[in-house]
Amino acid sequence: MSKQSTASNRPITTESPWVRRTLIGVALLFLALFLLLPLAAVFTEALRKGLDAYLEALKEPDAWSAIRLTLLTAAISVPLNLVFGVAAAWCIAKFEFRGKSVLTTLIDLPFSVSPVVAGLMYVLVFGAQGWFGPWLSAHDIKIIFAVPGIVLATVFVTFPFIARELIPLMQAQGTDEEQAAIVLGASGWQTFWHVTLPNIKWGLMYGVILCNARAMGEFGAVSVVSGHIRGQTNTVPLHVEILYNEYQSVAAFAVASLLALLALVTLVVKSIVEWRSERERAAADLPPEKPPALPVPGVAR
Repeated sequence: MSKQSTASNRPITTESPWVRRTLIGVALLFLALFLLLPLAAVFTEALRKGLDAYLEALKEPDAWSAIRLTLLTAAISVPLNLVFGVAAAWCIAKFEFRGKSVLTTLIDLPFSVSPVVAGLMYVLVFGAQGWFGPWLSAHDIKIIFAVPGIVLATVFVTFPFIARELIPLMQAQGTDEEQAAIVLGASGWQTFWHVTLPNIKWGLMYGVILCNARAMGEFGAVSVVSGHIRGQTNTVPLHVEILYNEYQSVAAFAVASLLALLALVTLVVKSIVEWRSERERAAADLPPEKPPALPVPGVAR
C-alpha cells in the first residue's frame, strides 16, 4: 500500500471510539428530536382524519389563492435576486472600487434585521401615512396590503442568499481565466457566459435553491405588509396561521405539509447539487485528455 493511501485511511482525530460514537449519537438524537419528529408530526396531524380531509383542505379557494400568491412571489423575487446576486458578487470578487466594504456590509443587512422590522420599514415608506403614501394614493397605486408590498418584503429578506453563496466562490477562483479570455479577444459578455458562468453554476444553483425556499416560507415581513386579506394577500405561511388560530388544525397542518414537502425537496436538490459539484471538482483535478478551447470572436470552432 502506498504512503498516500495509508495517509488517506488514517483517522483525522485521535479520540477513542466511544467518544466518537457518543458525539454521533448526540447529533443523531438532536436531529431526531428537533427535526425528524416535528416533521413527522406535521404529516401525521395533516392525515389524522384521512386522505379525503387532507385533499379537501388543499382544494379550498383560500388555500389555492395562497398557493398561487406564494408561487407568484417566488417567481418574481428569485429572478430579481438572481440578477442582483450575480452582479454584486462579480463586482465584489473581480473589481476594486470605493465603497466595496460598504456594499459587502449592506448585503448582510437582512441577516441582522428582523423580518418584522423589514416589513415595518416598507410600511413607513409606502404606507398610507408613509413618506410616499399621499403620492401613491393620489395616483391610485397600492403597494402596502397588496402584492407589490409582499414582493418587496420578500426580495429584501432573500437577496443575500445568492450573493453570499457566490462571493467566496468567485474570490477563490480569481481573475486569471477572465483575463486570459479578454486577452484572446473575447468580449465581456462572452467572458461571463463561457468562462465565469460555468465556474459558478453549481454555487449559483445552490443559492437559487436556498433563496426560493426562503421566499416561499417567509412569514414575518410578509405578515406586516400583507394585511392578511383572505383570498388576496395571504401567502401559504399566513394562511396556515389563520387556519390554526381558527382551530382548523387538520386544514392548517395539511397546508403546512406543503411547506414541509418544499423543505424536503430543497434538501434533496441541495444534496444532488453538492454531489454533482464535488464530482465535477474531482474530475477537474484529473489531467484533461484535451485542453478546452477558449471561445474567441471570429474564430470558427
